[in-house]
Amino acid sequence: MSWMDRFRRGSGPKMRRPARDAYRTGSTRVRASDSMDLEHLHTWVTERRGVEGFVEPRTAVSDVTLLLVAHDGEWTRRRVPSVGWAHEFCNRQQIPSYDAAVVGIPQRMRDYNRRKKLEGGL
Repeated sequence: MSWMDRFRRGSGPKMRRPARDAYRTGSTRVRASDSMDLEHLHTWVTERRGVEGFVEPRTAVSDVTLLLVAHDGEWTRRRVPSVGWAHEFCNRQQIPSYDAAVVGIPQRMRDYNRRKKLEGGL
């Protein structure tokens, strides 16, 4: 790469497509959310009580996700179209939503995972 490439390509970070030999290198493509993800979230919220939503930002390996945690710590995570969509979904379902990058994940979720692991469920 020459020093002039810095000026030609812009100043922001660039993301590349996965390698053509993804099986060998372990490279993956980020999958976008689809209607099955959105349907799962809606069904999950209606079947549980005390649900809170935690919106997780896009990372190098996953798109924006919505983490839903019930009162007992049971949880589910699915890809969503955008951060705004996730907060709007929670508002429509009348559940509180938080930015996971700011507040983190709730302790009851970690406790639930620990219980399931001891029971042999995870």
